[in-house]
Amino acid sequence: MIKAVSTSMKYIQTYLDRIQREFGQYCPVCMALHYHLVDISETAALTHAAEYRGHYFKMCDENHLEMFLSTPDQFVTPGCPHTLPKPHLLPRKLTEVQVKNRFPQQVEMKGFCPVTYLDGKQRYEALVRGKMEYAVEYRERIYIFETKEKRDKFMRTPETYWAQKLPIKVPPLSEPVHLTSLPTLGYLEQGVAEAVIKAMTAAGCLKPKHPYLSLKRSALSYVALYLKAFNHKSTDSIRQMYKKKLASFEENCMLIPYLSTVMKGNYRPPSERPIDFEFKLNRFLALSDLPGANAVQLD
Repeated sequence: MIKAVSTSMKYIQTYLDRIQREFGQYCPVCMALHYHLVDISETAALTHAAEYRGHYFKMCDENHLEMFLSTPDQFVTPGCPHTLPKPHLLPRKLTEVQVKNRFPQQVEMKGFCPVTYLDGKQRYEALVRGKMEYAVEYRERIYIFETKEKRDKFMRTPETYWAQKLPIKVPPLSEPVHLTSLPTLGYLEQGVAEAVIKAMTAAGCLKPKHPYLSLKRSALSYVALYLKAFNHKSTDSIRQMYKKKLASFEENCMLIPYLSTVMKGNYRPPSERPIDFEFKLNRFLALSDLPGANAVQLD
């Protein structure tokens, strides 16, 4: 049975391959209306597919499927105003490995994004380096793009962007600078400045005062916990652990203003005290019993 099903599926795939040759894996409605090459090959589902005159067509969405079904003649040969270019004139995505394997072939436009440059009216400030992860081959040339959206825009209308010339003066190639090669102050500024600023800002907003700790020790402990809780280089489990410690630290800091407010004035019998008073008072007193005058556990 498995062999019979496998053979049947091969026949179906062969049939589909043969009847989709007119527009391949491109949306004929996009081609007819906008002369856009909208590749749907990465979509395996046939949700927006139709068969007409012995040919198989895939549309990009429900709206274009409805348009095709209502008036198919205007989207197929000979009614379609545009035909699909020859295979060698169609753009195709490249992976970083595929680009590296094409060495010594170089990327076009010295690695600047052609979409950003043209959409920026070919101004000097519109010369932005592309990223190797967004690479496309077109007319046996390789282009790289600033973002996925820019790459997709090129693939829809490659004729618009491919034949551009760079100005004589272009931005210099920026070489990556290793943090360890910087002086200490520069290393701290580039490596941890943003994280420290966020931690100090949070401490400034909270103004933490932990029971049995000085203001200085409270602030330092809070910053240390904050840095550990939001260290993007740590694993998610470690970050979550320190986020819980940070939350517990903040709760401890709130004990002082809470107790000082509740305990003002004359003595009140237990029945007139807030329901959580005993719990928070006991928690406050328990903190004094920790070793090292309530040294906060940062490890």
